[in-house]
Amino acid sequence: MTKMRAVDAAVLILEKEGATQAFGLPGAAINPFYDAMRRHGGVKHVLARHVEGASHMAEGYTRAKAGNIGVCIGTSGPAGTDMITGLYSASADSIPILCITGQAPVAKLHKEDFQAINIADIAGPVTKWAVTVMESAQVPGTFQKAFQVMREGRPGPVLIDLPLDVQLGEIDFDIDSYEPLPVTRPAATRKQAEKALTMMAEAQRPLIVAGGGVINADAADLLVALAEITGVPVVPTLMAWGVIPDDHPLWAGMVGLQTSHRYGNATMLESDFVLGIGNRWANRHTGGIDTYTRGRTFVHVDIEPTQIGRVFAPDYAIVSDAKAALEVLVETAKEWYAEGRLPDRSAWAESCRQRRRDMLRRTNFDNVPIKPQRVYQEMNRAFGRDTRYVSTIGLSQIQAAQLLHVFKPRHWINAGQAGPLGWTVPAALGVATADPDASVVALSGDYDFQFLIEELAVGAQFNIPYIHVVVNNSYLGLIRQSQRAFDMDYCVQLSFDNVNSPELGGYGVDHVKVAEGLGCKAIRVVEPDRLQPALEHAKYLMAEYRVPVVVEVILERVTNVSMGTEIDNVVEFEELAVSGEDAPTAVVAMLD
Repeated sequence: MTKMRAVDAAVLILEKEGATQAFGLPGAAINPFYDAMRRHGGVKHVLARHVEGASHMAEGYTRAKAGNIGVCIGTSGPAGTDMITGLYSASADSIPILCITGQAPVAKLHKEDFQAINIADIAGPVTKWAVTVMESAQVPGTFQKAFQVMREGRPGPVLIDLPLDVQLGEIDFDIDSYEPLPVTRPAATRKQAEKALTMMAEAQRPLIVAGGGVINADAADLLVALAEITGVPVVPTLMAWGVIPDDHPLWAGMVGLQTSHRYGNATMLESDFVLGIGNRWANRHTGGIDTYTRGRTFVHVDIEPTQIGRVFAPDYAIVSDAKAALEVLVETAKEWYAEGRLPDRSAWAESCRQRRRDMLRRTNFDNVPIKPQRVYQEMNRAFGRDTRYVSTIGLSQIQAAQLLHVFKPRHWINAGQAGPLGWTVPAALGVATADPDASVVALSGDYDFQFLIEELAVGAQFNIPYIHVVVNNSYLGLIRQSQRAFDMDYCVQLSFDNVNSPELGGYGVDHVKVAEGLGCKAIRVVEPDRLQPALEHAKYLMAEYRVPVVVEVILERVTNVSMGTEIDNVVEFEELAVSGEDAPTAVVAMLD
């Protein structure tokens, strides 16, 4: 055994558990932990400009790669409260991140000491576990348990709060004999797989709905294998977009009220059986439950027992890790295929593909100011199959999900349930840190971009390059559209005459000057035929300077984006595609 400070043990455990990338801000109450990171050198650190930003960077880092656990670090008091939004976002989407906060000494926790707050109780509802460590000797066991809790069952975040004296206390610890705690996951049985496949075989028009649990389990290949063996088309949820390539013959499109495709909704309404794997039947995917479930039989596979039946009762349920379930489903399906026990689904799959050809939205607009649909058309042309897209919420994200194309798992990275504004910049930095050679492209409306815009300086300082497409209509566009129900346009306009940038013509904030002032490169586009050259130039600038590159596109002020209240009642505000010339180029090419 070796004598060391508790913080030294904690940092060594981070290294042993593979959590070697941290994002945060030092402060007096967490300085001992930073000293331990400096001494041992195995944990890299990116200095954020805002502690909420650090938590979203940790999220992006985790979401980018299987097995990653991002770490965010802050001092006592407001640092912890600032990270609550990141913990909420991670918890909502089943993302494991470790939040470490400093704290006042144990003896002063109830004396209203400077920046002393019961952060564990505050964080409790948005974490799997939140704890203030009261004894130095408990630090190793607490960190060991934290990693087990984050990984086991439905993944999620943990907060560890470390009082100053607890950090500095000396303990006996041997890192060489340290081992992570075992992680157990429920697994589907052969009988359960046979029951699910029997129900699928009895259906005429079956679908597979793949959720984020398939991504978390790193089981995309198995999901595609099951689809190909059975011939059953796949609907990915927003959190699973990319689990099957958008140009795969069995990709059926997305379903929902907003981030969906016309053909995806039409196919869901035609189906008579749904196998949901690792999904939670989110309300923006299902819409009204009666419409979504009517005429359909459901099997639900989820790692969390209490998730089963939470939204609606399935006809059959399996509590299982998505990968474990898919392994036994694929094994069984292979045997059944060899025995001729699987029905021929070719006619059903072809009808799904025909809807993909016929039910497209138009993107080829030449209007000035630019219509947003044209932006996504040009993004499809400019960025390749390996592009990792990052976005959070708003009309920009909704329309991107309707019109962009994703071809690999973890290549659409989105704050699905929480959708916090400001998430995109720091999350993109986390993704680019996790995969420094990747083509990372973020997408924001102007309001999301402004929320944590200061984090661009982090990308400039630490040479974290990515491209950020900002579609600027100088509006809170999604809220403006929802306010139509109240016949108002109230407190949602961001436009004003900028005395320093009159050329903006009332579009308010000069994002190009702000980005350049933060050490980044930036381009403004006002005409549709300049979009493609700007995106190509952005790729050059990113490679040349190794900093974030902002491409701001000045949009028409008002665009109502396709959405509705039921999957059979999505309102199309714009004219639809009538030929390949009007449709998203990537879709037409991959269906020909």
